[in-house]
Amino acid sequence: MSIIGIIFAGIVVFIIIGGILHSTYFKGKLEQIEPYGQLIDVDDGQMHIYSMGNGEKTIVLLPGMGVSLPSAEFAPLMRKLSKTYTVVCVEYFGVGFSSETAKPRTIENYIEETRTALDKTGFKEPYILMPHSISSVYSEYYAAKYPNEVEAVISLDGTSTSYLGDEMPGFVKSLIQVAKLQQGTGFTSLLAPLAINKEKLLSNGYTEKEIGDMITFAGFSVNSNVLDQMVNTPEFIKQTINLPFPESIPYFKIISRQTYEKPNKQIKITPQQYQHKHLERIGDHAKYEVLDGNHFIYINNVDRIAEITDDLLLKVN
Repeated sequence: MSIIGIIFAGIVVFIIIGGILHSTYFKGKLEQIEPYGQLIDVDDGQMHIYSMGNGEKTIVLLPGMGVSLPSAEFAPLMRKLSKTYTVVCVEYFGVGFSSETAKPRTIENYIEETRTALDKTGFKEPYILMPHSISSVYSEYYAAKYPNEVEAVISLDGTSTSYLGDEMPGFVKSLIQVAKLQQGTGFTSLLAPLAINKEKLLSNGYTEKEIGDMITFAGFSVNSNVLDQMVNTPEFIKQTINLPFPESIPYFKIISRQTYEKPNKQIKITPQQYQHKHLERIGDHAKYEVLDGNHFIYINNVDRIAEITDDLLLKVN
């Protein structure tokens, strides 16, 4: 019993120290980082919009779920694309430098908030949407609802809208809340530097500052808006699955080899079926390519993504 008591006391001390570090040292580092772009008033909060380049066509990068600082994570891809295009990164409420919002996290709100932020910043449609992961679902909804505002969609390992799967179990929702508690103890901030391969990121075009900022933001990436996004993901797909994708809008899906070949226990069909059913839902005009890498396909495939973008938009013209 005394050994158990010592272990328990040690855990309590660790949590207390971690919590103090989280709210003082790590929070101080976070507050020292200046926004890369503009903070735009949208409804009850501010959204961070970061742009590069001044090309005739505007590419809008939309982040996947759980990415703590999209404006830094997309930076090498933005630098490459900005040589030809105007490139804009949108950070949703609760993500990156953006504030949180009290508005419900519905797919329609994500779209309307994005449209408002882009318009207020001065960017004019039609846009080339370049979404990662769950944002591909939002982009399909956007294209179906406002086809005149979307010139093309280039999906970066996007979530399929042809497969609903099972509803999220209740215990999973509880585990998501645990992540918020873990963050509050400072454990996520302590772990973040160990989870990043700095040398590899530098070789892929990231700067020292961008890497440091991503590490800092990783310790503060879980909040109510992000948790609601996770919980509501099945509903987002359900609201999009029956919306016909406009045949007039070119669609190209870049798929990571890991996603295309590695089975997912949560998906009851093969990964190949998962992808091809999605492409069938989009229509005969949907194209795809499998690139080496994991789900964060934009990290190590900047040049090829730029080539695909150029080829697609040249065909559009």
